[in-house]
Amino acid sequence: MTMEETRETQNQKETARLLIIEDEIPIADLLQYGLSREGFQVVCAHTAGAAISLAGSFLPQVILLDWMLPDMDGLELCRILSAEYNAPLIMLTARSDMEDKLKGLEAGADDYITKPFDMREVAMRIRAVLRRFEKAGQNGGWTEGASFSVSESEHLVMQKGRLVELTPKEFDLLTYLLKHPRQVHSRRILLEQVWGYDFAGDTRTVDIHIQRLRKKLSLDGHLLTVFGLGYKYVP
Repeated sequence: MTMEETRETQNQKETARLLIIEDEIPIADLLQYGLSREGFQVVCAHTAGAAISLAGSFLPQVILLDWMLPDMDGLELCRILSAEYNAPLIMLTARSDMEDKLKGLEAGADDYITKPFDMREVAMRIRAVLRRFEKAGQNGGWTEGASFSVSESEHLVMQKGRLVELTPKEFDLLTYLLKHPRQVHSRRILLEQVWGYDFAGDTRTVDIHIQRLRKKLSLDGHLLTVFGLGYKYVP
């Protein structure tokens, strides 16, 4: 990659459209100020209804979502937005229990940050999910799976003539496994390669995403558990 291409890629990342959904106005203002200084194009919504309306016109490239909202449970809004928009979603919440983190991931979140937070870490996490999302779209063409086809450039999965809805992280995990067939991958390796870092030291998020892929794509005979080691995909 040339220096000009590197600068262009960096500029695209820094001007990514970021939707912040946070009902505590001081926190929303702090995030908007800090992340705008980091180079993101930021808009804020303080209710779920406002977020849904704003997302339709703003078309966010990444979403930062609080769990506790006055008009809708944050998990439900997470499900709505992850199904509607092809954009990574990060939950930012005071709920720090591991079970809450797992619920957030099950609802479609790609990352989970607890309050209080460090602005530099928030910016780093946003850039990390954007990098993974951009990588998923760099490779064109369709890849054939066991009973489905994947287009990385279009971020689509088709099975028996129907479109299969996957969250961005489910899609990343699926494409990674497709590119490494028959290899056994430990949960730790999958966290490093797909999530990009050690997710709070807990590997159950991998198990949750594997279960969701098996269910959505009927992969029980192809996405296998290797007990004591991890998972592998067999075409």
